[in-house]
Amino acid sequence: MSDQFKVSGVVKTIQDTVNVSDKFSKREFVLTLPGQYPQHVSFQMTQDKCSVLDGYSVGQNVTVAFNLRGREWTSPQGEVKYFNTLEAWRIEASDVNSAEIIEAAPVVETTDDDELPF
Repeated sequence: MSDQFKVSGVVKTIQDTVNVSDKFSKREFVLTLPGQYPQHVSFQMTQDKCSVLDGYSVGQNVTVAFNLRGREWTSPQGEVKYFNTLEAWRIEASDVNSAEIIEAAPVVETTDDDELPF
């Protein structure tokens, strides 16, 4: 299984860079992914990649290459939790406008209007 993925969407938010420690910084951003039920997905860039987001703005269509990262954490009470991170390592402007992305999204047809497709 590859841990490298790509997705296209519209930039919804770009946060400021956060210095977590002297040796680690991160910057989060959210993409709106097209579809009948648009999804708002959070990504992060770390270290020297944080400044890459300076060249992008809210509302811009982009394609993001990212790795899926997961980790386990045990609380002081012994409870085990799992966390996932979508760590972006490349972002590129997309030449498709948001209206075209939304129009190209698949439509899910259901026979009962009260049922969700999941």
